[in-house]
Amino acid sequence: MIERRPVLDFFSHLVLILGVLVVMFPVLVALIGSTQTADQIASSHPLSLVPGHNFLHTYQLALFGGKTASGSTIAAALPMLWVSLVSALVIAIGKIAISLLSAFAIVYFRFPLRNLVFWMIFVTLMLPVEVRIGPTYQVVSDLGMLNTYAGLTVPLIASATATFLFRQFFLTVPDELAEAARMDGAGPMRFFVDVLLPLSRTTIAALFVIQFIYGWNQYLWPLLVTTSESMYPIVLGIKRAIFGEVYVEWNVVMATSILAMLPPALVVVLMQKWFVKGLVDVEK
Repeated sequence: MIERRPVLDFFSHLVLILGVLVVMFPVLVALIGSTQTADQIASSHPLSLVPGHNFLHTYQLALFGGKTASGSTIAAALPMLWVSLVSALVIAIGKIAISLLSAFAIVYFRFPLRNLVFWMIFVTLMLPVEVRIGPTYQVVSDLGMLNTYAGLTVPLIASATATFLFRQFFLTVPDELAEAARMDGAGPMRFFVDVLLPLSRTTIAALFVIQFIYGWNQYLWPLLVTTSESMYPIVLGIKRAIFGEVYVEWNVVMATSILAMLPPALVVVLMQKWFVKGLVDVEK
């Protein structure tokens, strides 16, 4: 029996509340700043925490672009949000699909040097894109994949971490299930689709959330492989809005930052239950 101590509960909740406030304060500042004009932000030191009346105009300018009163040109965030969304979905779904199949092959198929193949995949954890970025860029350039969705996503799809997690999960699946499927005449892919995939739902959901955010937040790789503004993801759009003009429209930058946070936040909120359950199941 666990004894409840009101004093410890109070301090635990106090620490959690303080942590939430620390994390949320920059987001709150950005949200309030996006409702003000650029002149209000520039003339306020420190930034006023009173919401302004420029909310609709600022977000319309951030989403669809246009000219500001100071003469600055704002690039539309809507196409960049679309590029980020497509890239994040392709990276997340691609990583999960390839990792599922590779883990399935390693666990359920007997072939020479099977363990060596797994460790060769696992060792790639020490070679992230940042380490091999020069050769990877050269290959992408030679294949004519610059300024394309394939160039943004294909080099980031393979995942040793996801392969390892699915392998560990498949090892916990009783062998009797595979034997029963074999006796019923089910082939390997039928067993994979009808048995393993339903059992892996929570793990897939947890990995989807992680990999979607990973793909959405990519900065260095898109910076190298995109030279056309039509293929800029939203992270590059925020950087361009800050460093691309002499006069920075901070209200638009903050509005774009808020818009950039919405899709991954929505994914986390909608899949929170599956995400937590998947992490717990993986730990088991």
